[in-house]
Amino acid sequence: MKRSELNQIIEDGIEFLEACNFHLPPFAFWSPEKWAQKGPRCDQIRTRALGWDVTDFGKGQFEKLGLLLFTLRNGEPKDPYKTKPYCEKIMILREGQRCPTHFHWQKVEDIINRAGGKLVIRLLDSDQNEQPRMSEPVKVSVDAVITEVPAGGVVSLEPGQSICLSRGLYHEFWAEGGAVLAGEVSSVNDDSADNRFLEPMPRFPEIEEDEPARHYLCGEYPPAKEG
Repeated sequence: MKRSELNQIIEDGIEFLEACNFHLPPFAFWSPEKWAQKGPRCDQIRTRALGWDVTDFGKGQFEKLGLLLFTLRNGEPKDPYKTKPYCEKIMILREGQRCPTHFHWQKVEDIINRAGGKLVIRLLDSDQNEQPRMSEPVKVSVDAVITEVPAGGVVSLEPGQSICLSRGLYHEFWAEGGAVLAGEVSSVNDDSADNRFLEPMPRFPEIEEDEPARHYLCGEYPPAKEG
């Protein structure tokens, strides 16, 4: 992805969040110049990959296959004591855009439709070889109500509704009837090691630097300034 594209996606995302009356923490707006002055007091933002995350899953078709996320809070994946055992993200899905089929080995998550159109989620269970169970129905909790759908079936969430996704449950999702502001509340998140895509693909994009970054992505922060 070009840096200019990433810059514009984040600026558009900020506008959408403002329209939804969803407020981000101050570090969401720190420029690279401001980050260069930040010391070790900000290390939790760095080590827990908080902040902006934009991906096209290596396909170069962000409008069709992509996602804009902001991680608000997260535990440390390598912390054996799990002093913060949870994570929260906000995600923006444009209409016509899809997040590809994947599951997590470790993370359990609730996905919430916070605002906008319908959030549609397709579900497939997996077997011991991580292959889809094409003949097995899926049972999930939708707003704390057990719901059964056929393998490959969908659950459509209106604003305010949520679904709980267990470990090993394949899911893909997209927006219908307008862009969607989706929330995620989960156990500790580790996007570097806890995504199993049904079709192998990278989680993070390669970046072509055609203009300066206006916002760092969550894996780009400079080390803490000495002193």
